[in-house]
Amino acid sequence: MHRSIRRKRTQSILLLLLLCLYPLTLHARPFVLVLSQDDLKDGPTASSDPADADSTSTGDWDEFDDSDSKSDEDLDPGSWRSILEPDLVSNSGAASGAVEPDVADYYSGVQKMLEAVSEGEVRLMEEATTEIEAAAAAGNPHAQSVLGFMYGMGQMKERNKAKAFLHHHFASEGGNMQSKMALAYTYLRQDMQETAVKLYAELAEVAVNSFFISKDSPVIEQVRIHTGAEENKEALRKSRGEENEDFQILEYQAQKGNAGAMYKIGLFYYFGLRGLRRDHTKALSWFLKAVDKGEPRSMELLGEIYARGAGVERNYTKALEWLTLASKQQLYSAYNGMGYLYVKGYGVEKKNYTKAKEYFEKAADNDEPGGHYNLGVLYLKGIGVKRDVKLACKYFIVAANAGQPKAFYQLAKMFQTGVGLKKDLHMASGLYKLVAERGPWSSLSRWALESYLKGDVGKAYLLYSRMAELGYEVAQSNAAWILDKYEEHSMCMGESGFCTDAERHQHAHSLWWQASEQGNEHAALLIGDAYYYGRGTERDYVRAAEAYMHAKSQSNAQAMFNLGYMHEHGQGLPLDLHLAKRYYDQAVEIDPAAKLPVALALASLWIRKNYADSFMVRLIDSLPEVFPKGGAWVENVIMEEGNATILTLFVCLLTVLFLRERQRRHAAVGDVAFQQPPNEHVAHVPN
Repeated sequence: MHRSIRRKRTQSILLLLLLCLYPLTLHARPFVLVLSQDDLKDGPTASSDPADADSTSTGDWDEFDDSDSKSDEDLDPGSWRSILEPDLVSNSGAASGAVEPDVADYYSGVQKMLEAVSEGEVRLMEEATTEIEAAAAAGNPHAQSVLGFMYGMGQMKERNKAKAFLHHHFASEGGNMQSKMALAYTYLRQDMQETAVKLYAELAEVAVNSFFISKDSPVIEQVRIHTGAEENKEALRKSRGEENEDFQILEYQAQKGNAGAMYKIGLFYYFGLRGLRRDHTKALSWFLKAVDKGEPRSMELLGEIYARGAGVERNYTKALEWLTLASKQQLYSAYNGMGYLYVKGYGVEKKNYTKAKEYFEKAADNDEPGGHYNLGVLYLKGIGVKRDVKLACKYFIVAANAGQPKAFYQLAKMFQTGVGLKKDLHMASGLYKLVAERGPWSSLSRWALESYLKGDVGKAYLLYSRMAELGYEVAQSNAAWILDKYEEHSMCMGESGFCTDAERHQHAHSLWWQASEQGNEHAALLIGDAYYYGRGTERDYVRAAEAYMHAKSQSNAQAMFNLGYMHEHGQGLPLDLHLAKRYYDQAVEIDPAAKLPVALALASLWIRKNYADSFMVRLIDSLPEVFPKGGAWVENVIMEEGNATILTLFVCLLTVLFLRERQRRHAAVGDVAFQQPPNEHVAHVPN
């Protein structure tokens, strides 16, 4: 639970023992594509004119590329992979003996920058900055990209968004894809949809070229390292790769001959899951062992490996054999690979569109998203069928709602061009962004997580910050959390050395704000808290209320509780006890776990309404003044230790104080009871 929300509740605990702390919703809302008939473009839907089909082509449908697949280094030039994965990268610019001076300065500068934040050496960061500047001055686009990052973050440079933008622009023109991501995100935030959609379209196309064949694309798992104010220990435990105890048990079972364990290990290595780095050679070995033990699911992956030439020489005939065996085991997704081989004429006598369509239909009939996607491509391009854009669109929507990234790409193209769907650049850019974030630059997330798990918080923060600049919401959230959690130990670099408290708060505030814009409810709450308490910015109750409203719009119970509190006290919102009660009621409707805190908050409302000038109300209103000491006592003694005895005494003390105040009031009324009839006082809880 984050500190600021705990503060509000600690105020209530001091009076009302607000101990039931309901959970946070930390993740940004999932993207769900909901389209109506109105989104479909009117007009002719079918065409047999090949020229018409070519005019709306979204590129060659060629997941089984005729040539060898491009490496991540080719797709993401200037990547830090050669520094962070030196054993897996050969002939890189950093490792090659004969390199241009600007290239040498660039890689040396990045190496020193990463070492500086790991070791906490400002001098090393100064050397890194000098080398990166020299490489950028010589025209190296990748050094310009890093320099743009440094200006954007205010790292060893005065924070300057204009200079950051300029350096990213030149880097993008020079072929740096990460700067192109940063520019696209900048344009998107500024609502410059036409420019953003063009950049994201280029990035999404690169990402699609890195995708696998019949299975989902090789997404680097985006792990959220926190659950509010605490580490996400369960997620981190599962991300330790070969050091994970569960993986070691699984590996032991596989070595003992368990076929299911063999398949799972092969899957982890093939896709790079659970913190493991992708290793096609190991994946192939485990899949072959699993098949020998009778595990049919490995057959489909072996078909894909041979078709792709991943860790083995490409062989379409073997690919078809393995896919056919898999389909006979009712592994319906294998039909997608078989259908594609018939579309291309690979491993078969000749192309056969009719047979390909039959296989895709079998996959789709068994709820395989790939089958819907492949049928969509057939109808979009008129391959073996009469072209029908609307039907293609419907297939793509089904596939997209099942999470098929290639379907997002196709729909984005349709929204961008107005083919099949009404032109909508906002939707197009959003869909392209989802695909682009699956590109090879997403490896930054894995390196950041590996650094964090090794205790290298400084490097983790730097890498997450780089991803945050590219528009990754999880990275924005993780980087901000590291700043708040580790403070000076985060190794945050400011304009002239380690970040001051003010710089660190400013960086965290900016990162949380960006995450909140992308739907992170927890971030929106923290932004509200920053304005409410004046942490890292000037105190502003109005803007705090606006941030809480943003979180409330996503049905967040905590935000509603906070808005009720602000209405109760007239902070940034009109003093309105009835509206406060409404927000408290809505909080418990959304999250039943809020029942106790809401009940206590309503008790506070009742006291405020019926004893407006009483000692109890004055005590409630004085809580912000006594909060620092009282809040620390509640957190350190009661919350942390769970001291039931002290808690009981505290309850008794408040009860005695309240009863004494009520007795004093009754005694005062009794003094005049002989002179006039008693007035009946009826208290009502506000509606």
